Amino acid sequence: MSIKSKKFRVATEGATTDGRNIERSWLVQAAKNYNPKTFGARVNMEHLRSIYPDSAFRSYGDIVSVEAKEEDGKMRLYAEIAPLPELVQLSKAGQKIYTSIELNPKFADTGEAYLVGLAVTDNPASLGTEMLSFAAQNPKASPFASRKSHPDALFSEAVEIELAFDEEAEDGGKFSAKLREILGKFSSKAKGDDARMGEVVAVLEEVADTVAAQDAAFSAQAKRTDTMGRELAELKKSFGEMKVIVDKIDKTPAPGYTQRPPATGSNPNGAAQTDC
Repeated sequence: MSIKSKKFRVATEGATTDGRNIERSWLVQAAKNYNPKTFGARVNMEHLRSIYPDSAFRSYGDIVSVEAKEEDGKMRLYAEIAPLPELVQLSKAGQKIYTSIELNPKFADTGEAYLVGLAVTDNPASLGTEMLSFAAQNPKASPFASRKSHPDALFSEAVEIELAFDEEAEDGGKFSAKLREILGKFSSKAKGDDARMGEVVAVLEEVADTVAAQDAAFSAQAKRTDTMGRELAELKKSFGEMKVIVDKIDKTPAPGYTQRPPATGSNPNGAAQTDC
């Protein structure tokens, strides 16, 4: 069962980053332009990206969608992520409860802003701002320079978040939810018999369509399962035949092979010694 987070705030216009302010237009553009098929931004730890999948700095999930909303006169950016189990465990343990975005103001050849990453961290906003201010005043000594995907990218201050996760229902759960939705249409008793009868017909048609869709999905899955079963049987047969050949090769001496004679030792009298 896949898990997605509820949308949470990841950035606010005006937050100091590398001596620059996050512009309102950047957040609006980031929300408008974000598309996982164009460039899928991932969740990382402390803006560090390791090439090793078993590293502590591997990816911890993906950004699914981004939304910009104006609140209290300021534009704010909200994100929805699909976390991996390791991130869920960290969140439940109270670890890495702050987030900082990585934003490229001029992404690729678009000339507009794009969200290219989201980091989880234990550094609160105040500490994050101090670190970023230091980086802005001392660019050569910036600890963030090597972490950026592009020199023009910037990191936002770290803001505290509370990740809440929703489990997505599988097909069976979706079917049950659909039936509950349909049955809910009968809850009103204020309508006349003719109106209710019309709804009955409409609802039955919806049920028929839903059942047909589920039947088609089940048939497709059954075909895939049968195909996988046949492929597995063929692989097992090929493996068995190959094993017979390998076993035969292992037990058959090579052409011209002779048994090595027993060692005689170094007896000066030339007498053979037993090999024991």
